[in-house]
Amino acid sequence: MAEIDLTQQGGGTARRVSVAPTRSDHKTPADRGLRAETVFDVQDLSIFYGAFRAVRNVNMAIGKHEITAIIGPSGCGKSTMIRCFNRMNDLVETAHITGKVTYHGADLYGPGVDPVEVRRRIGMVFQKPNPFPKSIYDNVAFGPRIAGRKGKLDDVVEEALVGAALWDEVKDRLKSSAMGLSGGQQQRLCIARAIAVQPEVILMDEPCSALDPIATGKIEDLMQDIKNDYTIVIVTHNMQQAARISDRTAFFTAEVNETSDTRTGVLVEYDQTEKIFSNPSDERTENYVTGRFG
Repeated sequence: MAEIDLTQQGGGTARRVSVAPTRSDHKTPADRGLRAETVFDVQDLSIFYGAFRAVRNVNMAIGKHEITAIIGPSGCGKSTMIRCFNRMNDLVETAHITGKVTYHGADLYGPGVDPVEVRRRIGMVFQKPNPFPKSIYDNVAFGPRIAGRKGKLDDVVEEALVGAALWDEVKDRLKSSAMGLSGGQQQRLCIARAIAVQPEVILMDEPCSALDPIATGKIEDLMQDIKNDYTIVIVTHNMQQAARISDRTAFFTAEVNETSDTRTGVLVEYDQTEKIFSNPSDERTENYVTGRFG
């Protein structure tokens, strides 16, 4: 049985998390049309903040070296959903889940799993560029240093900046402040910072929403360039962007509780992107992608 270690690295006694067999009452990713190797398998997932259920009963699988887009109207739980893949929701005191999220078969929320190690393997790029008030070099070197890398990190920094298609633009000013970069450059720097710690997965929560069309195009080109090395999950409000860049698309919508005026996100449809945009199975998906609501 294969194993993947999601426990704390370094000091102390590490405990390995074994791959759990697929439940007999749950369709496998292959049954659901996923042909790539499965990175995440989400089974009956609901996400709560206290007693409030923000997302309910999600079943989906994320394939390796694919770009998966999550789309839907505001308030449907897209950001909440993507943050469950690297346990960022844990930082909210009242957040908890039911159901299961496996990462290469290992229970991502199982006992003994270290959220810090999860976030090292599964990086995240946020909606607004958030470079540290440090030099370009120190921004990229920050993660490897925290992880215990010693000495000069010139090769690591160069490799990450090349991977983020930023090296040629900044190689002569690595000691300059990252705050002097343009918005699009700052976002690519944040991608370089994420990949410097050699994750397998990069999560992107509306990474282009604050960028102009030229910078957006560069980020989209970059995602296509690096998907052979990383698995990418992106939340986007831009349906044209999802159609352009993704292999598979998940459409979420919000169910409104008329009594409490609260919204719960539900996964309506998840399929190959071409099918979602040209021949969706659910009328709600068709209404959204054709602009009838949302």
